[in-house]
Amino acid sequence: MRKISRRHTLKLATAATALPRIAIGQADNRPTITVAVQKIANSNTLDCLREQSNVGTRFMPMFVERLIDLNYQGQIESKPGLATEWRRIDDRTVEFSLRRGVKMHDGRDFSAEDVAMSFSAARMFGDTRPTVQGKTLPLSGQIVSTSVSKELPREIPPVARRLFPAFDRVDIIDPYTVRIVNGTPDVTIEGRMSASGAGVVSGRSFADAASWIEYARKPIGSGPYKVRSFAADSTLVLDAHDDYWGGRPPIKTLRLVEVPEVSSRVAGLLAGEFQFACDIPPDQIMDIERNKAFEVQGGTIPNHRITAFDKNHAPLRDPRVRQAMTHAIDRRAIVDSLWAGRTRVPAGLQWEFYNDMFIKDWTVPAFDPARARELVKASGYKGDPITYRLLSNYYTNQVFTAQALVEMWREVGLNVQITMKENWSQIFERNPERGIRDWSNSAVFSDPVSSIVSQHGPNGEQQQYGEWSNLEMNTLSLELETSTDRARRKQVFARLLQIAEREDPAYTVLHQNATFTAKRRDIKWRAAPSFAMDFRAANWGA
Repeated sequence: MRKISRRHTLKLATAATALPRIAIGQADNRPTITVAVQKIANSNTLDCLREQSNVGTRFMPMFVERLIDLNYQGQIESKPGLATEWRRIDDRTVEFSLRRGVKMHDGRDFSAEDVAMSFSAARMFGDTRPTVQGKTLPLSGQIVSTSVSKELPREIPPVARRLFPAFDRVDIIDPYTVRIVNGTPDVTIEGRMSASGAGVVSGRSFADAASWIEYARKPIGSGPYKVRSFAADSTLVLDAHDDYWGGRPPIKTLRLVEVPEVSSRVAGLLAGEFQFACDIPPDQIMDIERNKAFEVQGGTIPNHRITAFDKNHAPLRDPRVRQAMTHAIDRRAIVDSLWAGRTRVPAGLQWEFYNDMFIKDWTVPAFDPARARELVKASGYKGDPITYRLLSNYYTNQVFTAQALVEMWREVGLNVQITMKENWSQIFERNPERGIRDWSNSAVFSDPVSSIVSQHGPNGEQQQYGEWSNLEMNTLSLELETSTDRARRKQVFARLLQIAEREDPAYTVLHQNATFTAKRRDIKWRAAPSFAMDFRAANWGA
């Protein structure tokens, strides 16, 4: 055994004491920022397909990026992300030039292989197939065996097919060029690639993960921050990814802390425990801003609050009862009283940025209590309870809104009874008592398929949960997804609104959603017109 001399020991001790001086000289002075949120994730995972939610949208883009990004400091229009440019090859194919010099959080270089794995059967589609006109298409891409699929949760393939109903394959042209190939014509491929479910992860890290849940609790992406730890219903900690291609992140550590009560979020902000507090109701804004050290930012976003109907529920089987519910709602009163006029009643489930696909003469059902009473009477409704499953303020002002709706429905002869639930699994539980529920629908890109079809069509969430279906709706949804005739597509969209909002209501729109974030005034940061919070360098500091 080699002996270490006293002289050698002194050298080691001197080197050891010198190390802190080097560390101090290179001290990382970036801040640790704590954000108080009402909920971190509904699914208790960080997978961008499983966590398809408003709360998941908040920080997902900070660690998992897409080929096409959104400009969160503009009007969330498309911009280059992990792809620097893209071009149409034909009506089924888009070619993407991938960004070079991107480091994934595991230190590997981003390449076409990561895109191929991210959109593989193993991660997204399972054994599902593209569909057209209700018929399945054969996949020309490679089928990945189920042994590689890491036992995907049953929700993942349906969500993937909701977002990419006819997706076929990724063709790798070279390490930095890929082609996304659809099974059918689709004018919206580019838009779909900017959706939250289109996140690209490290293909090697996904393949090396021991299980799907191991991957889903700590996805390896390429964003400005990487996941350090995630404790369900408690905290999410993100550290700066200093090799980020978009510039050194301005924050050393981002902490999301789950604080369900609004009062606790506000109190923690004012006491200095948090630097940001999310989901602030409008009636709290003035009180917060009385303290000049704080401000509240935010406004309307491309998301509409809706009431969704389960037409299997006995009293709701007759569409006239659902129609009556839509006419009994004084939406303007809800906006004025609960939102202090800070949002609006929109033209149904659509947004003006649909441009020439926007149906200008469409409106939500008129507030007409007399008409609602006529419909209730004509339906033969006898006063049987209509169950309203409700979460406690998952949505801002959710409970107050529900109480207002119940009173409005009572005025026209409808017996709606609130049943409080603890989570979304209880909301969706299938039994005869499932009647109506709260929901919100986003437009994730500028085309109607991004909302009305994605949420209410044959692959949509409402039909996947067995709440509602309509044969004509399903047929036309498939046409809207596959047609390249813009004029015809607009006609189809107009008819879809007629079916889903008037004739056989699947839902009714209440108001456009708005989100407000309170923060310290001295922090130079700007809220996006989105649930997403952007903490990249361009949105921090002077």
